[in-house]
Amino acid sequence: MRNTRVVSSPARTSTSARTKPAGEVGGRRAFTIGLEEEFFLVGARTLAVPRRVDPAVFRRAEAVTRGRAKPEFLQAQIEIVSGVHDTLRGARAEMAELREAVADTADAHGLAVLAAGTHPGADWRRVRQTEAQRYDRVMDQLQMIGRRDLLCGLHVHVELPDPARRVEIMRRMVPYLPLLLALSTSSPFWAGLPTGLKGYRLAAYAELPRTGLPPAFRSEAEYRTYVDAMARAGAIPDASYLWWAIRPSASLPTLELRAPDCCTRLDDAIAVAALYRVLARHLYRTRPAADDMPAVTHALAQENQWRAQRSGVQASFVTRDGPEPVAAVLERLLRQAADDIDALDCAAEVAHCRTIVAEGTSADAQLAVYEQHVAGGHRAALRAVLQWLRDETIATRADPEPRTIAGPPLLPSHDPEADRDSL
Repeated sequence: MRNTRVVSSPARTSTSARTKPAGEVGGRRAFTIGLEEEFFLVGARTLAVPRRVDPAVFRRAEAVTRGRAKPEFLQAQIEIVSGVHDTLRGARAEMAELREAVADTADAHGLAVLAAGTHPGADWRRVRQTEAQRYDRVMDQLQMIGRRDLLCGLHVHVELPDPARRVEIMRRMVPYLPLLLALSTSSPFWAGLPTGLKGYRLAAYAELPRTGLPPAFRSEAEYRTYVDAMARAGAIPDASYLWWAIRPSASLPTLELRAPDCCTRLDDAIAVAALYRVLARHLYRTRPAADDMPAVTHALAQENQWRAQRSGVQASFVTRDGPEPVAAVLERLLRQAADDIDALDCAAEVAHCRTIVAEGTSADAQLAVYEQHVAGGHRAALRAVLQWLRDETIATRADPEPRTIAGPPLLPSHDPEADRDSL
């Protein structure tokens, strides 16, 4: 049993301590970032998801992380939430520490944590909902679809200098979502079977209403008109029940990326977060000519999202000029956003995206482990995959001396009743 380490009290890094300002625009600090990672809780010996999880696990996890770990919709899940960061180095340091603290807590209760979009062998029928009024409302609405939501994602929040432009940037970000998904794929198995997809999670998540790519709202006013109409009709209580692949946060002044699978390897998660942050700054700074074919742009993004789910970083995306491999799409974007990468001082983190393309995602690694062991039988191969996931989830150790450099918590409360960015 490992010793549980208490995460240090956060203290914001001063501007003078950074090598570069965090993408200042108009004389103010901008494009701060925060991450949320959802994990599976599994039996330490069986690596299977438990039917129930002792609430003491979550109470202890919340205590040792200073409120940065919390239950999720289903009892077999736990989420860690970063503070608000000016640099990706700070975010990575905190997330490494949080992963280790949650793993230590789980270990003390006979459990382990797995970072992946889907659990390779879980039976969703065994898992129970977390007890909370919000989750009761969601389950009442979703019924069996809610019970099948045994899925874990990576959510990345980026604050824009002008939050009123979030809807505009959301619309313009849609063509890039397939790339961010492809780089994160970690869900090649479902209910004990290889799916043939690198990212099955979004296929299962699509059972929920109000998921997938967001509508192509042309303005904040159009978006508000839609939300108000839905709320007045009783279809949703508020905007937090919009579960699109990207959305304006309902409780924060951020644009929240929700498309990626939970990345098994922390460096992959940080790379995806860095690329999203760079794209947010790039799109904010540039104002291209109006898209004269928005329906075509949206339809191509929909097709490319499927290609990312199917093939991950081995996908070839459809463009108006013909097919383009993921590697070429990434290189083109890195050239276009070179100034933003420099301003945000994240060249190393973004460069890791090239490593993901060259070496494969978690999904590729899981499938390779499965093939290496399948001669010993399907069950033995699946167990080898689970063991790999367990080990890789905490392979990046936190520093021996805690040095969390977060500011205030990303989310104002970890009470499900107040946390409107869950699910």
